[in-house]
Amino acid sequence: MRLPAEWEKQKALLISYPHKESDWAEYLEEAKDFFDEFIDIVSHYQEVWLLCEEKPKKNFKNIKYFFVKTNDTWIRDYGPITIEKNGKKELLDFTFNGWGLKYPANFDNQVNRKLFGTKKIGFVLEGGSIDSNGDRVLLTTSKCLLEANRNPHISKKQIENFLQDTFGLKKILWLESGYLEGDDTDSHIDMLARFVSPNKIAYITCDDKDDIHYDELKKMEQEIKKYGLKTVPLPWVSAKYFNNQRVPASYANFVIINGAIIVPSYNDPNDEEAIKIFKKLFPDRDVISLDASVLIRQHGSIHCSCMNIF
Repeated sequence: MRLPAEWEKQKALLISYPHKESDWAEYLEEAKDFFDEFIDIVSHYQEVWLLCEEKPKKNFKNIKYFFVKTNDTWIRDYGPITIEKNGKKELLDFTFNGWGLKYPANFDNQVNRKLFGTKKIGFVLEGGSIDSNGDRVLLTTSKCLLEANRNPHISKKQIENFLQDTFGLKKILWLESGYLEGDDTDSHIDMLARFVSPNKIAYITCDDKDDIHYDELKKMEQEIKKYGLKTVPLPWVSAKYFNNQRVPASYANFVIINGAIIVPSYNDPNDEEAIKIFKKLFPDRDVISLDASVLIRQHGSIHCSCMNIF
């Protein structure tokens, strides 16, 4: 049993298209423009599996359509998680409850069973809350996995045992610190720190001592370094706001696909620096910048909006 790392060979990238009954309704065309560009980029490298309620106006290549009703587009958290078992790939369907009962999830929670015939697992887990190094080590946060509305009936030790058994893990790296204001996932790891190789973690840093995140992210940095792996600091994204509320923006929310890395940009002075870092980290892949400014209005970014299928 093994949980693949995102840089391994993929079958497809699963994406859920925005629709008028979702939270994107107020600026639906802007959201669709982002997803159209995203799909175009990915389709040059691998097949896209697109969930939609009706076929988009734009014609895409290298795409497979799945017509199904959804609540929202954040399929990283309700899409199937691929494991490798006895040399074969298997899709696991965990329970999704709208990030601890914060938002409706009745349609999203049915997607995997309807499309792939999966059997629902009675454990609440979102794909954005875990990150694998491909060698049986998992990175996650206590704030999310131990949050009261996800699996309140079991202890941290029981959660750890379940994850180890389910994913064939030899170690779980828990982070106690780290958050982004406006992130309503309770500190998903894919906004904070990610494996970029089996023994290397890239993580966000804050260099502004006046920013409310400074102390907390310094603590997170110290935690990560204590694990003894190689570390790569990612630059800070300056404060972004929508409707007078701060929204989360992070370069850690990149996506790895076959032959390329898609890195979110935010019309920020550090966008170019982030691209330079990823080019050094992945010299054998194309590194593509994609403006995720519309996504952060709904408190997520590029990695949150897709799920890798292996």
